[in-house]
Amino acid sequence: MRAYITVMGKDKVGIIAAVANTLSNCKVNIEEINQTILQGTFTMIMAVDTKESELSIEEINVELNKCGKNLGVEIAIRHEDIFNAMHQI
Repeated sequence: MRAYITVMGKDKVGIIAAVANTLSNCKVNIEEINQTILQGTFTMIMAVDTKESELSIEEINVELNKCGKNLGVEIAIRHEDIFNAMHQI
């Protein structure tokens, strides 16, 4: 299942590495990644594939929230269908 992950917060060393490590531990594959820094705010969106994971989206979200709390950033994961529905006009 494809999902999208967003990450936002104050830029610092190690954000991408920590998020990627968390996803690896959850057996989630990163398919695409785009990140930038806007006026000191780190922003990233990732397209991921969760089909190899034994965890539900909710369980992956719990792990990402732990990671985000440690980093001081906000991390959210959304199923592709929900993400697409949120962005339709």
